[in-house]
Amino acid sequence: MQIMERQSPKDVDTYIASFPTETQKLLTLIRETIKVAAPDAIECISYQMPAYKLNGILVYFAGYTKHVGFYPCASGIANFKEEISRYKNAKGSVQFPLNKPLPLELITTIVKFRVKENNNKKSL
Repeated sequence: MQIMERQSPKDVDTYIASFPTETQKLLTLIRETIKVAAPDAIECISYQMPAYKLNGILVYFAGYTKHVGFYPCASGIANFKEEISRYKNAKGSVQFPLNKPLPLELITTIVKFRVKENNNKKSL
């Protein structure tokens, strides 16, 4: 459940600023990690959360009361099933608890995988 009812934010800065300070720090870390792993990706808001596009959607992320959601599409979850198994996850999502360190290396690896995957789709 998200912290409060939200209007669609106009940009990622506004989205992040709407959360408590500690959550803002984690969301900012995820944002910076994605930007480094996918420097050519376009940042936007989609489905009322931050999203990154490069030849299609790469990943989304979102803040919640007790976790940060990371949404690397079904392939991003399936290809890293073992690595994310310690976190609550589903077909296209993984939840990182707010009270634990973020697995930034894993996020980087997944984003780079998604960049490669989307670039391969484009070249077909």
